[in-house]
Amino acid sequence: MSHTTKNKDKLILRVRRIRGQIEALERALESDQECSDILQLLAGARGAMNSLMAELLEGHIRFHVLDSRHKAGQTEAAEDLIGIVRSYLK
Repeated sequence: MSHTTKNKDKLILRVRRIRGQIEALERALESDQECSDILQLLAGARGAMNSLMAELLEGHIRFHVLDSRHKAGQTEAAEDLIGIVRSYLK
């Protein structure tokens, strides 16, 4: 079982929230809202996408890179990589 299958419902809910943010962005553009409002909506959607990407990457590293036979150094390296990815995607 893949990590995305295990958390499928949670991931789908996140994608639906992102879709709502994108639709709000589209409505704001169609209704000629102020650019500062549009930029704020865009920043929120980007943050949500980055957060989802970080969660999926972390799951990928934990599920596909590490396994039950991993060495202590490998675990530490994976944790470091996860931290770097999360900080980059903020």
